[in-house]
Parts: sequence; C-alpha cells; structure tokens
Amino acid sequence: MRYMLDTTFAVDYLRDDPDCVARFARLFEDGDEPYVNEVVLCELAVGVRATDDPRFLAFVRAVSFVQPGPEVALQAGIWRREARRTGRTLSLSDSLIAAAANGLGGPVLTRNGGDFLLAPIRVETY
Repeated sequence: MRYMLDTTFAVDYLRDDPDCVARFARLFEDGDEPYVNEVVLCELAVGVRATDDPRFLAFVRAVSFVQPGPEVALQAGIWRREARRTGRTLSLSDSLIAAAANGLGGPVLTRNGGDFLLAPIRVETY
C-alpha cells in the first residue's frame, strides 16, 4: 500500500519516537511504499538543524518523493473552499498533503489525524 507521510510523522521519526520508528520499520516489513511531497520536505527542512544531517538524509533516501500534478492541486483547493463555506479552515499544507495521498490512492500516516478531518481521505495514526 502507498502511504503519504505527514510532516508530524517525519518529525517524530527524527526525534526517535518509539511508536513512529516501529511504524516506519513496519512499512518496509509489510512491503508498503512511504511517500512524501514537497510540502513535507519543505516543512521538515525548516525544523532540522542541517539538511546534511545523516538521519535526515537517511529518511529522505528511504522514502519516495511524489510531486503531484495540477489535478491534485485543484482538488486541494476544492477541499479548502468547501471547508471555508462551512466556516472551517483546512490549511494549505494539510490540503496538499491530503490531496497527494488521495492521488496515490492511499492514506495519510500521521500522529495528528484531526488535521485531516476536513478532507475526505483515509488517515492512519500510530
């Protein structure tokens, strides 16, 4: 199965959160495919001390990178518009991560499932 990893997953992995580290290992044991997009890498790069940090580089090399096309960006915008019509906010970053997961046909893997409640996608937590 393809999994879109949320930034919180990547941060928790780099912080050696035991549940996250175990879930990351299980992805590979189960033959699943972990993905990130430009949003996740951008947000992650803001928080790491150096982008040449060996753990950061190992994480980036272990996952696949997806840069979705315009249809995914449009879907993210539609979800944001629908949320706004109900008086709620779906963040730009979360909408793009959710739409990328939708495009991959898999869930978002995150600690913060609530961030994605406004997007009609599957979410898995650890």
